[in-house]
Amino acid sequence: MIASESGGSEDVDSSIKAQLEDEVIREALTSGTDLRQYSQSVEKELRQLENLSIQDYINKAQNIATLHHQITECDSILENMQGMLEGFLTHLSTISQEIQSLQEQSASINVQLTNRKQVHKEMSTFIDQLMVPEVMIHHILNTPVTDNLFMQQLKALNQKSKFIKEQNFRDAHSCQDVQDIVDKLTVKAVSKIREYLLQKVYQFRKPLSNYQIPQNAMIKHKFFFEFLLLHARTIAAEIHDEYVETMSRVYSSYFQSYTKQLWKLQYEEGVTRDDLMGVEDSRSGAFFTKSLKSRGTVFTLGTRDCVLSPAGLTQDIIVPHTAGKGETKYAFEVLFRSQQYALMDNGCREYIFLSEFFMVRDADAMKLFTTVMGKTLQHVQKEVCGVVMGCYDSIALYLCAHLIHQYRLLCHKRAVPALDNHWEQLLHMIWPRFEYVVKMNIQSIQSCDPSKMAALDMRPHYITRRYAEFSGAVMVLHEKFPLEGVDGLMLQLQDEVEKVILKMAAVFQNRKDQLIFLINNYDMMLSVLSEKTREDSRECERLKELLGQRTGEYIEEVLAPHFGGMLTFVRETDHLIANNSTEALKDYEKKVVPLVRSFSATWKKSIERLNNEVMQCFTNFRTGTVVLQRALETLITAHHTFNRTLAHSAFNHLNIKADIVNSHHLIVEAKKYKPTF
Repeated sequence: MIASESGGSEDVDSSIKAQLEDEVIREALTSGTDLRQYSQSVEKELRQLENLSIQDYINKAQNIATLHHQITECDSILENMQGMLEGFLTHLSTISQEIQSLQEQSASINVQLTNRKQVHKEMSTFIDQLMVPEVMIHHILNTPVTDNLFMQQLKALNQKSKFIKEQNFRDAHSCQDVQDIVDKLTVKAVSKIREYLLQKVYQFRKPLSNYQIPQNAMIKHKFFFEFLLLHARTIAAEIHDEYVETMSRVYSSYFQSYTKQLWKLQYEEGVTRDDLMGVEDSRSGAFFTKSLKSRGTVFTLGTRDCVLSPAGLTQDIIVPHTAGKGETKYAFEVLFRSQQYALMDNGCREYIFLSEFFMVRDADAMKLFTTVMGKTLQHVQKEVCGVVMGCYDSIALYLCAHLIHQYRLLCHKRAVPALDNHWEQLLHMIWPRFEYVVKMNIQSIQSCDPSKMAALDMRPHYITRRYAEFSGAVMVLHEKFPLEGVDGLMLQLQDEVEKVILKMAAVFQNRKDQLIFLINNYDMMLSVLSEKTREDSRECERLKELLGQRTGEYIEEVLAPHFGGMLTFVRETDHLIANNSTEALKDYEKKVVPLVRSFSATWKKSIERLNNEVMQCFTNFRTGTVVLQRALETLITAHHTFNRTLAHSAFNHLNIKADIVNSHHLIVEAKKYKPTF
């Protein structure tokens, strides 16, 4: 009995413990109690149960029954809660799917919004392009074409017209609503533009009109022609043809009249075929007559090259009417510069205008330019050819050739290649003529017969002066801008001048006179060329060589009458002294004493006579002093060698020490004749 009670009590205990545990769990779940607190609570209840006796259990049976009932209810609640939790988990998974679905819907709505905005933008642009505002209609119909508002609306109209054409190509029926209005506005705009441009073109035809003004106005409104090309090609062709025909006549008429009046301003007495380097000028005053002073000498450059200076190239053109009133006359190159500068300036401006206004480039621009300026260029070339073929002024021709090259470079700086062919044509006229005239001068020198010339003197000849002036002029220009073929011509001319100088020198019987004539001519040519060109130029170097050779020969000739014996003695004994040939030197004993005493007695007077003779022979004082100094240097050197020879042992036995002149005395005397400049 006791055992069963024990077993029963144990069952009750375990049941109570289980119920207590469930109750504690329920309380933990409902109250949110921490599991650690739950564990501690269970342990506490169990310890209390362990301490209870059987009677205590019996006394608390009602409580225990109530507790059991509560535990049973808690089990039911827990099962319900478990179901609720499982439903909650299922509901959570459903919410995740809904969120993903909402994200997909949001992305889809965003794409739709973007598409609608894009469509709205394109539709707005489309509608704006189709819509013809009242302000456009008003300005196209009523505003003058020169007004900026008309230009703005014209460009807008052009854009609408292009847009409608594109849409018509795509079969957009909505364009038909505004097609008629746009077409009518285009017709009105074309009509107003045509009237304006023709009016500007007709302004060119007015006499004495400044056609740069209407050209500038047309360039300002160059969009008009572009509009005509797009919408009325027939009208554009009409404007093009009217302009080309009008400007072709304007340029042709202007340059015909200008060139005709310009040639009247040329010197009345020009250079003729008789004004050649080797032809003797029979007119009084030769090339310096009063009637020719206005054109200068034929072979002198002077200031004629001012046309090639930067200021001279772009100087204002000559106005024939004004120049005619003052009876001013000009050289050919000045008139040529004025004509070609006018042509170059107008040609460059016209090429740029045609390229910009008519929207042509490269070959098309060249073709259009030739259509406009072709007649004018041909006329100018014909006129220039007529003058050049009768021109014998070689310097003028050479200046013109340089002008052509300078204007070609100026055209290239302005990015205008249209005149290149014109410059080539002019060069093909001028350069052969220049060669022809120079060769005529060379031929005239070759034909010179000194025996038929007027009496020659030892002064520089007119041929050498003409050559020096001409060569200097050509070389000055050649150094600035070398032209092919010039060096060969000038070398040929120089050779012929050297030959003719030798021919003329041969006319003099005395060798000394021949040398004086040669030195005077070489010195004059060298002086002129040195002033105009570089001293190291080919011509100057050649003249220095010839002058040095002839000066050395002249010094020997001029010293011979005064000191010839001593100079001969020095030349003959110099190599003997070098070889110490004592026996050979003894053969000169008889000559030594007379030479020493003669030199001692006459050397001062001989130097004075030498000075007078040399200074009177040369037309250039500086040249005379240079020759004299070289002669005295030669004399001093020879005398020093002479004294050194006398000191040789072969002549020690001669009683001549008292008569020997110290070289120092000779040097002191020579210093008296040294120039002070």
